[in-house]
Amino acid sequence: MSSSDRSIRDRVRLLYEGRSKRATRFRYGLLIFDAVTIVFFLATATLPLSPALIAADAGVAAIILADFACRLWISENRLRHLRQIYVIVDVLVLASLIAAPFLGQGWAALRLLRALRLVHSYHLLKDLRRDVRIFRLYEDAILATVNLLVFIFAMTALVLVLRGGQEPGLETYVDALYFTVTTLTTTGYGDILMTTGTGRLLAVGIMLAGVGLFLRLARAIFVPAKVRHKCQDCGLLKQDPDAIHCKHCGRELKIETEGAD
Repeated sequence: MSSSDRSIRDRVRLLYEGRSKRATRFRYGLLIFDAVTIVFFLATATLPLSPALIAADAGVAAIILADFACRLWISENRLRHLRQIYVIVDVLVLASLIAAPFLGQGWAALRLLRALRLVHSYHLLKDLRRDVRIFRLYEDAILATVNLLVFIFAMTALVLVLRGGQEPGLETYVDALYFTVTTLTTTGYGDILMTTGTGRLLAVGIMLAGVGLFLRLARAIFVPAKVRHKCQDCGLLKQDPDAIHCKHCGRELKIETEGAD
């Protein structure tokens, strides 16, 4: 690699991993792009393909591909990078965008798997903790809510792709979303049923995973909030907001606070 290529690579890495204001704005821009694309995928999931929609898909795919290529380029271990779940998701999303003009909108639901990228970047989490007071105060509840919504989107996509058109009443994205939510909440109205072994196993998976996510969200909401402050002696990461000593080892703590409102 030439010195000029190495210099460009270092600059790109600083955008993704650096601590400067420019890098922070760049990562917030990626977060906004992820959120906008998820809303776009939701809005267009049930629309018929048209030249305008294909062009919009191509534009989104180009940006995702550029981001994918940059992350791969700056990675120290590219093989390990390619095995990460979020990278695999990007590959599936790109494949669904490219295949849509040939296979139709049936596989478009896979695009919603991109929601798995939301708020799961280590560097982005550090930015949010530093810059957004509400996120610092309610981080666990916010992340639990995001994880639950991402799970619903991902399961809806899988239900439609794996069982759409093969189970009675399960034909559209709205049908798959309705089935996923009623199964997740164990409401079970019975108007859409899984009649095959594969479908029933999928429903069982939704219920088991969903219960855990609901419990995590309830715990994050009702259990008193903690602040992130690592104890230098025992390593306890979360402390009570007004703690002056670590409750595990008793070390004196100096937790940064903005004072009472």
